[in-house]
Amino acid sequence: MSTFPHKKFGDMASYADAYYEKMAEAAASVNREQLQKAADILTGIYSKGGMLFSCGNGGSAAIANHLVCDHSKLVRTDTDLKSRIVSLSATVEIITAIGNDISYDEVFVYQLRTLAQPGDALVTVSSSGDSENIVRAAQWARDNGLPVISMTGFAGGRSAKIADVNLHVTADNYGVIEDVHQSLMHILAQYVRQAHMDEKLVVERKF
Repeated sequence: MSTFPHKKFGDMASYADAYYEKMAEAAASVNREQLQKAADILTGIYSKGGMLFSCGNGGSAAIANHLVCDHSKLVRTDTDLKSRIVSLSATVEIITAIGNDISYDEVFVYQLRTLAQPGDALVTVSSSGDSENIVRAAQWARDNGLPVISMTGFAGGRSAKIADVNLHVTADNYGVIEDVHQSLMHILAQYVRQAHMDEKLVVERKF
């Protein structure tokens, strides 16, 4: 079975049109009930002062890092929520130490074992859903009572099965999947924020 792009394109415009068409299909594929469950988990964590951890590799690491900005600064603005976020992908010193001395498979779960407490939660971002370091972190979180929200693509991988909530993107192109994962990160932050704002402020503020 061929994946996108399924042929060679001769001009930029036709490739862009096809890409955006795939993005629209991928965005539509995300289960809205699962998205609501993810928002509910995040709201509970932010309302009670728990810590949210995020992690991902490569482009997914960038999304996990970006999540810290929007879910911390944005969500707290004009609300009574106390969103506390740590990206396990942003700690390059400890990542390289763990990767060098132990195993790259342990770079996220080692940090969770050190930092996580009851009342916290984990968001994993992985297009394949099957990166070993992601799977180990998700499994540890699940085994220790931390809710797990996984963002996945392709076939979903093991992290999709481990997660309490799986935000799965039906697509077969890394760029398309990562673009939708990024939009899910934004959607969750903006929805949770506006749900806890005075209605008059919602129309006054820029999101």
